[in-house]
Amino acid sequence: MRKIFVLDTNVLLHNSAAITSFADNEVVLTIEVIEELDEFKKDHDQKGRNAREVIRQLDTFRKRGKLGSGVETEAGGIIKIITKIDFSEAKELGLDINITDNRILMTAYILQKKGEKVIFVSKDINARVKADAIGIWAMDFEKEKVDFDKLYSGWRAIKVERAKIDSFYLKKYLDSDAVGDFQPNEFAILTDTKDEKHTAIARHNHKKNRLQQIRYGGKEIWGVKPLNREQVMAQELLCDDAVRLVTLVGQAGTGKTLLALAAGLKKVLHDSTYDRLLISRPIMPLGRDIGYLPGTKEEKLENWMEPIFDNLEFMLTMHRKGHKVRYKSVEDLLDTGLIQLEALTYMRGRSIPKQFIIIDEAQNLTPHEIKTVITRTGNNAKMILTGDPYQIDNPYLDSSSNGLTYCVEKMKDQPMFGHITLTKSERSDLASIAADVL
Repeated sequence: MRKIFVLDTNVLLHNSAAITSFADNEVVLTIEVIEELDEFKKDHDQKGRNAREVIRQLDTFRKRGKLGSGVETEAGGIIKIITKIDFSEAKELGLDINITDNRILMTAYILQKKGEKVIFVSKDINARVKADAIGIWAMDFEKEKVDFDKLYSGWRAIKVERAKIDSFYLKKYLDSDAVGDFQPNEFAILTDTKDEKHTAIARHNHKKNRLQQIRYGGKEIWGVKPLNREQVMAQELLCDDAVRLVTLVGQAGTGKTLLALAAGLKKVLHDSTYDRLLISRPIMPLGRDIGYLPGTKEEKLENWMEPIFDNLEFMLTMHRKGHKVRYKSVEDLLDTGLIQLEALTYMRGRSIPKQFIIIDEAQNLTPHEIKTVITRTGNNAKMILTGDPYQIDNPYLDSSSNGLTYCVEKMKDQPMFGHITLTKSERSDLASIAADVL
């Protein structure tokens, strides 16, 4: 029996491909959804672009037939727009007909009363709860969802015999066949089966199919030295130019942004490997629009980049100890022109070569936005995505559907990609307790 999927507007704003993602079933859009798309099409953010793309797709279908009667898709399904419906048939629900979401739900309810197998699809949790309450099967749009509980961590702990660890230190490598299959750039913490203090950190070399000793991790950079094994592994990836894309996932205080900034400053200011350090963050609470703040673009961004400035100030303070310091303040660093702050809004359409790019708070981006951002990297550029999937401000994303975790799962088998999940907070005892308890 063919199913009818009634789509909420937010599904289409989240992913414009949703309209054709239901195989040979029927997709129903109410006139309310079309009107909401019309409102969003004026926006210049990703929602606006998705709204315009959906409208273009509907215009293509319109040329094949009458959308009010239903138009067949290439997959054998049907796209249909419902413009007229008698809501009195759903008056027993007691829903306020003046609320747009309620009219969409009432449409689904009436279709179901006629004997159709109806499924309501929405990114809005509350809308799904209301649908369930009135007896309609509701679901999230999960085309780009991953199992967060099984998210690739980038490293694993392995118990081995003492002789293997001794051999590893002697030869500086260990055949990976001896301990299992690995993803490119995946790490292994080798631990003696009889002595837990006898350990080694190894990184998988996919070309030679073996575990080898790390080369870059564990060193002090700009006053920042890794405080645990996870940070050592993260630093290894950040400082290896062959790894072009690095994702760092962890709760507050695990050192994601601090390590990324330290590596970026080293690569740009000391090694001259990259021409510039580009730092960006999504501006979620301001509706992705920095126009509400006074001043120039740079002055507006300074308000939003305070967490970055805090990290830079900390590194400068630590770097002054025992070093001849050229940069006395964050302003001195910015005045060099080698550090650029940019809103993600302005990155679309750019090609960014030979830059060390840090995208902080990447958990607030959709999978499509992550793809857009990563495809901006030009030749000899390196991109770092950092974020905490437990702290998401986007109301239509969660720990499993955000772009950061989606990127981790999809890219894990690529040789130029590396990932580390950091679990230990090093900010302070209070921050560590708060991350675990609150």
